[in-house]
Amino acid sequence: MESSNNNQQAVIIEPRSRHKASVIWLHGLGADGHDFEPVIPALQLPDNHGIRFIFPNAPQRPVTINGGMVMRAWYDIRDMDLRKREDVEGIEGSRKILESFIQREKEAGIPSENILLAGFSQGGVVILYTGLRYPEQLAGLMALSTYLALPDKLASEANPANSTTPVFMAHGTMDPVIPIQQGKNSADQLKQAGYAVEWHEYPMQHAVSLEEIEDISRWLVESLKLNSA
Repeated sequence: MESSNNNQQAVIIEPRSRHKASVIWLHGLGADGHDFEPVIPALQLPDNHGIRFIFPNAPQRPVTINGGMVMRAWYDIRDMDLRKREDVEGIEGSRKILESFIQREKEAGIPSENILLAGFSQGGVVILYTGLRYPEQLAGLMALSTYLALPDKLASEANPANSTTPVFMAHGTMDPVIPIQQGKNSADQLKQAGYAVEWHEYPMQHAVSLEEIEDISRWLVESLKLNSA
């Protein structure tokens, strides 16, 4: 079994075999680093996958649409229309948090092209925002049930280092939190900008399905080149 450890900043699952790659996976609004921990065994990855899974905890902050209630959130949501009054400062702050986790993995000897970013909902927003601007090539970007924040800034802020990085986007057709059309529109914008986007949709709400987990597993193996490792 993989070993797991907890600290205030992240839940970390170490591989049984030599550490060769890292997946940094951000949770959604109000959840924490344990949220996607049970997905790892369900992925049924090769025994010698060598992946360290890092599940950071978002900071505690008041969330406007939830009446100012304090919860784990990567940024504030100020309006039910996610395009209105986007929290640029909060997103930028979470970008710095994510980049600090990337840096830790690099210092542990993992090159950036073996580091993959994943995120659900708010977490997906942050990994797209960060990954598309990151100055070194990453292994891939996995954005689940999410959307592209601040889309008008992408053309001027995107870093060419990740112009060919594979992007996996998936969404539930009955999502009441982030309508699927927002996800589709985001995927279309990325495709039009030349990104290699793999789009999936599933008959579910704001969640993750077994079929989706199977697709994620295949994509992780391909993106991290586990078969040739």
